[in-house]
Amino acid sequence: MGQIGGINKANRTGETQKTDKSSGSEGASFSSALKSANEAQATSSTAGSERASRVEELKAQIADGTYDPDLNKVASSLLKFLVEG
Repeated sequence: MGQIGGINKANRTGETQKTDKSSGSEGASFSSALKSANEAQATSSTAGSERASRVEELKAQIADGTYDPDLNKVASSLLKFLVEG
């Protein structure tokens, strides 16, 4: 009756010791992954703010009536879309 659900006290302490021993090698890997994620998030927020400022600039041009799109670029984009779809 010492075991409930196939787990006894000795196994639980052994599992804790195993994770403590392996955390040193996994800690560096986790740390570098976390650092990469933070860098990606910073880059994303920078790109997002640049995009937001560009959108505001375009909105202002449209409101002023000074927006002049490159019609060749628009046509080529539409052709690519129509050919692929």
